[in-house]
Amino acid sequence: MSDTDLRENKSMETLVEQRKSTRTDVSWPVSVWMPEANRFFNGRSSNISKTGVLVRLPATTPLQAGHVVELNFPRTMALAKQKGGFARIKSGRIVRIQRQDLLDDATIGVGIVFGEIEN
Repeated sequence: MSDTDLRENKSMETLVEQRKSTRTDVSWPVSVWMPEANRFFNGRSSNISKTGVLVRLPATTPLQAGHVVELNFPRTMALAKQKGGFARIKSGRIVRIQRQDLLDDATIGVGIVFGEIEN
């Protein structure tokens, strides 16, 4: 195992220990607004909790840790009528980028913590 692999493993272990809520596996469409690019990027959630989400986005998405993003989770028509809106919108900060599946499906995993926005 290389030094880089060891650092990444140690970093991932630290992130796991810092999680405050249980994550639930869920694959749901999501649009991520990237202010730096002035556009949305479409992807899918992988798992979610009260405090954050892991989404899969196209490998060409121009992002980096620390970027603030807006997540739009679309609702079904029935849920939109019940809740009074067609999307659940959350803001968050990118805390992790996973590139290990890049060659398999041309996507990256993006860990986003909800509500930790610094101006």
